[in-house]
Amino acid sequence: MEKQELVKKLTSLLGEERVLIDEPMKNHTSYKIGGPADIMVSPANSTQLGEVIRHCISTGTPYMVMGNGTNLLVSDKGIRGVVIKIFENMGNYSVNGEFIEFEAGMLISKASKIALQNSLSGLEFAEGIPGTIGGAVAINAGAYNGEMAMVVYQTEYMDDSGRIITVTGEEHCFAYRTSIIQKTKGIVLKTRLKLKPGDSKTIKEAMDDFNFKRRDKQPLEWPSAGSVFKRPKGYFVGKLIDDCGLRGYSIGGAKISDKHSGFIINTGNAECKDVLELIKFIQSTVRERFNVELEPEQRIVGDFSI
Repeated sequence: MEKQELVKKLTSLLGEERVLIDEPMKNHTSYKIGGPADIMVSPANSTQLGEVIRHCISTGTPYMVMGNGTNLLVSDKGIRGVVIKIFENMGNYSVNGEFIEFEAGMLISKASKIALQNSLSGLEFAEGIPGTIGGAVAINAGAYNGEMAMVVYQTEYMDDSGRIITVTGEEHCFAYRTSIIQKTKGIVLKTRLKLKPGDSKTIKEAMDDFNFKRRDKQPLEWPSAGSVFKRPKGYFVGKLIDDCGLRGYSIGGAKISDKHSGFIINTGNAECKDVLELIKFIQSTVRERFNVELEPEQRIVGDFSI
């Protein structure tokens, strides 16, 4: 489908204010890196999201769904097709006893505060984690001995054919940084968490402690996309990189953080190619020194054609 015709159709579905053309992705990622997306849309709800995805599928138009861009590394050439951004929309929630149901666009850090407000425990680990609840469920996000698998009860998602599927409990197939939703390239629409009644003061103290640890140990003052690599079994990524003498090493504007070697930061003018070259250099150095394979945790997307 021609770009102009596609824009016209998407505008008719969503309204002109929800359709952007040639939108720089660096304005929508925590790395502050990325070339233009052909078209970016911001559906107001799951109905509009479904309409956009089904239209893209029926016309063979490439598309991707993103939250708030905190786990994305986007090509300098940008992204061809349609980028569907759900953050700042699809953020409704409802509380029913020990259950809280969140739409996928809700920030997970905000979700933890909503749990606190309702004296519900189990989501304390999410305090300070960037990203949306939808992305957190898809990758089974976690920190400080907590993860989404421990609290997710039921999830409604859309598969890559546009069907709406509901999974409950073990049907999520949660594992380290993955789930059935990620494996099948599904898109979370909403999820229901089952939490436990708790003391709000105790919950708040735990959240404050986790937040302090993050600020103390992570380079939150610099643009980054969080931990670069998944944790290999039996090792800590930061220590592996440190033991290779790579703390502070840089390529172009991309640098291994002096504060935490598991992070790559944008020092101000980094391009995607700088980050990719640094990732490959880290992988090859760690492989040569320790015979350990580091697998990227960040989502690398876009046009990488020559």
